[in-house]
Parts: sequence; structure tokens; C-alpha cells
Amino acid sequence: MNNGFARMAVMLWLMLAFSISAFAQVEKKESKEVAELWRAIKAGEALVIMRHALAPGTGDPAEFSLDDCQTQRNLSAEGWAQARQIGQSFRDQGILNARIYTSAWCRCRDTAVALDLGEVKTLPALNSFFQAPGRETFQTRQLTYWLQSQPVLSATTVLVTHQVNITALTGIFPRSGEMIVLDLMREGFPVLGRLSPPAL
Repeated sequence: MNNGFARMAVMLWLMLAFSISAFAQVEKKESKEVAELWRAIKAGEALVIMRHALAPGTGDPAEFSLDDCQTQRNLSAEGWAQARQIGQSFRDQGILNARIYTSAWCRCRDTAVALDLGEVKTLPALNSFFQAPGRETFQTRQLTYWLQSQPVLSATTVLVTHQVNITALTGIFPRSGEMIVLDLMREGFPVLGRLSPPAL
């Protein structure tokens, strides 16, 4: 009885040790992949396209106006905090300044401003087509043209936009604040990887 219990304990210990080792190897691999993404971003070999930070709800009220933030769906307090933390994640990587482009929507512009990484410029190709789905092809083509016009950059570039725009361009459905890293070195700007927003 005692021998059987001892064998079971050894087996459980070996299984636990194997699981810990496997987890550590996966974590190490993921850490190396994340480090490579940040290296490419910092070198200007890759570009970040991110979904705006947390803004509860879906779409905008029917009669919203781009000139009046009060008529739009906006960042929550958690969204503002998330955007500031995302900006800090860039600074933690030694990226103190970046070229920042944003949709004209207030939740995107506010996210871009809260990053606190430099001057924020509006890029119409990043504007949402959620409530005008017929514009998807046009918007995506315009954004692709803009990307094609960008040389390999010496400065980090961040685009702040909407889920629908990112999904149309990459096929990825991003979470709020998630960053998709696009490879500027290869034709078609394939996705190099994804960076999750910092936990609140």
C-alpha cells in the first residue's frame, strides 16, 4: 500500500515537473517573440496598428457627429487608463517618441493622445466604416495605398483605428487596445504578431 502510494506520488511529482518545464519553455519562447516584435517596431521595420482603448458599447448613436464627442461612444475611465498604460509599454521599451496617426473618431483620438508619444495626426483612411459597410473596400484600399507609400522608417509608427478596419486589413478581430504588428519589409505587410494591452 505504501509502495503504491509512493509510486503515485513520484509520478505526480514528475508530471508536475514536466508541466512546469513545458510552461517555462513556452513562456521563454513567447518572451523572445515579443522582444523581436518590439525590436522591429523600434527599428521602423514594422508598424503598429491598434484598436482604440476600452469604450463600452457597439458603434455610435444614429445621429452622432464627428465634431461633437458627446454624441459618440467614448473611452471609459478604464479606457483612458488602458491607453496610458499602452503608452508606458512603449516607453518601457525605450520608445519615447513615435509618429501617431488616428481615426477622426473621438475614442481613437483620445487613445492616441493618451499614449503621450508625440504629435497626433488624423488619417482619414483609418476612419470607421462600421455604420457604412459599403465603404469597407474603399477604406481598406486607401489604407493599403498609404502603407505602400511608407518607406522603411527610422521612427516608430502607430495607427489607432477601429476593429472593423483592422479585421478588413488583417483578418484579425482585435480586442480593445490590442496592437497588431505589420511587417513593412515584406510585400503585402503580413502580420508579424500581436501585442496584448497591459492588464488593468
